[in-house]
Amino acid sequence: MTAPVARTPRTEAALSHSAVSALAGELRLACMRISRRVRYESTHVVAPHQFSVLCRLEEAPRTPGELAEIEKVSAPSMTRTVAALVERGLVKRTNDPADGRQVILSLTAEAHALLKDIRRTRDAWMSVRVANLSAQEQEILRQASAILTRVANE
Repeated sequence: MTAPVARTPRTEAALSHSAVSALAGELRLACMRISRRVRYESTHVVAPHQFSVLCRLEEAPRTPGELAEIEKVSAPSMTRTVAALVERGLVKRTNDPADGRQVILSLTAEAHALLKDIRRTRDAWMSVRVANLSAQEQEILRQASAILTRVANE
């Protein structure tokens, strides 16, 4: 676990507005590219949108409507995604005890194992790239990771 990065006050040596804008754009693109590369390292197992649904169900069982809302997709689209995951034995449906018209979706044991495998594959891909960096670059990334986490949480 890394120590939190202390928030430093803006100093006179801070970047100009245009330089901050340029850096923000570069960071956004780099983060998107890394995310895309890591995400597609395991697309042969499940599609990215299916992985996202599995991760949401790992947090808690949900209804298809809740998943559609969280994932910002239409109900019919979520129905197709869920049907494919149920067919593969990754998601199970149970009747909602409070409302018989509702279905609650949850992960199967196979889905839990698959998520663990996918994360292991993605972490291995990233670890290889980080291991090939110099010690100084690795330290910079360690610091950047803490800063980017803070930015993402603001």
